Amino acid sequence: MEALTRLSVAIDSFRYPDGTTALEDIRLEVKSGDFCGLLGANGSGKTTLLKVMDGLVRDYRGRVLLDGQDILRLHPREIYRKVGLVFQNPDDQLFAQTVAEDVAFGPRNMGFGEEEVGRRTAAALAQVELAECAAKNIHHLSYGQKKRVCIAGLLAMGHEILLLDEPTAGLDPMGEHRMLELLTRLNREEGVTVVMATHSVDLVPLFLNRLHILSKGRLVRGGTPEEVFTAPAEMESVRLRLPHIAELIWRLKHEEKLPFRRVPLTVGEARRELVETLGGN
Repeated sequence: MEALTRLSVAIDSFRYPDGTTALEDIRLEVKSGDFCGLLGANGSGKTTLLKVMDGLVRDYRGRVLLDGQDILRLHPREIYRKVGLVFQNPDDQLFAQTVAEDVAFGPRNMGFGEEEVGRRTAAALAQVELAECAAKNIHHLSYGQKKRVCIAGLLAMGHEILLLDEPTAGLDPMGEHRMLELLTRLNREEGVTVVMATHSVDLVPLFLNRLHILSKGRLVRGGTPEEVFTAPAEMESVRLRLPHIAELIWRLKHEEKLPFRRVPLTVGEARRELVETLGGN
């Protein structure tokens, strides 16, 4: 059975107050259970598109549907029961003194009783592997932990769709992988639909199942990572590059004329391709 469409975006145009076009001719759908990436260079429109999908930006030409309903006609509470945005800088989102107080703010503000607020807070912190930090002061957390607290705050409110603006920005390589492993687990085990803006091309093929490339406010390509990542010149035209391993195999295939059947996107895929190709020659 085909997955339900949770978000349907049809933006004809959106301009900043100074007249600069930020988004134009955007058409995309996010289905239930997707782990979807918005890939683009800085200034490509990724953050603006996330804000449109969250209902924060409203003065656009076009229409955004959340579960089939025009998001502009929904009360903010109806939106925030389903979808929430995690900002790139967690310090822009966190404000309470302790971790538990910050995570509890959302469900408390939604009118839940204290027993239910406590249950939701504990469950959300367990989901992001920060249960032991409940009483910790926000300012004593690492940058990566702060990002996890932001995610927990949305999970505690019952959000089924997470929108994340550069969730791996500012993290070291291990932190990047831990963040994406967390989002993958929430997606696959908890059924959370995830849309993340990123420019980390090397991480995308390892985790995401859908990918949309933005360039100068326009959606220029979409599909699976295998469908989206093509030739280096095409990626360079949108100020991006292939994943490093894909670029290596592409050049071996097209410049050194080695008979690779396909261009792999991950180290594991490249290892299998190399063994088959070199073993057969």
